[in-house]
Amino acid sequence: MKLTTMTQLTLDGVVQGNGGASDEDRKAGFERGGWALGKGDDETHALIKETYHRADAFLFGRRTYELFAGSWGSWTEQDAPGWEPVVHALNARPKYVASTTLADPAWSGSTVLSGDLAAAIADLKAKPGGELQVHGSGTLVRWLLANDLVDELTLITIPVIVGQGTRLFPQAGPDLALDLVESRVDSKGVTTQVFRPAGRPVYPPAR
Repeated sequence: MKLTTMTQLTLDGVVQGNGGASDEDRKAGFERGGWALGKGDDETHALIKETYHRADAFLFGRRTYELFAGSWGSWTEQDAPGWEPVVHALNARPKYVASTTLADPAWSGSTVLSGDLAAAIADLKAKPGGELQVHGSGTLVRWLLANDLVDELTLITIPVIVGQGTRLFPQAGPDLALDLVESRVDSKGVTTQVFRPAGRPVYPPAR
């Protein structure tokens, strides 16, 4: 399987608290949650649904896993009209959690990955199939990129600046070149870009 990620972020790079509830994630005093609610047009929503639908398995960080388990994991397809493909995929397909603290996941079909995480994910990628998908899970995405485990990175950028919160890429971190595979802007200004990692950037020589 190839490992793909899909992340919603603001124009200033924030990934914290994108969901429908403004108090979904108040870590470090974050007060501006829910910034992705109602954003994106029907084409963007269709792209998100189709992405979930084609997943063979999902990989989560612990916090995103718990948020998803408490919402999508407790719903039936009737509870989320229009988003049935997402509910079905998340509840029917295998889910893996990268965590050293989660011992007994309640969401059916879940497996905790502990110990040598890089080796465990490499083993998953070696299995036959299409995509091992990561949604949200900003801390995990950064770690996966730093360990050269991401095959494709999708960024859905919401046209808003929230001015606080956890960003996908920290102020200081590893550098990475990206090849643009696909790009589109929807009628509400939401940008979707698909990238493939391409090694380290090349910098001009110092003068």
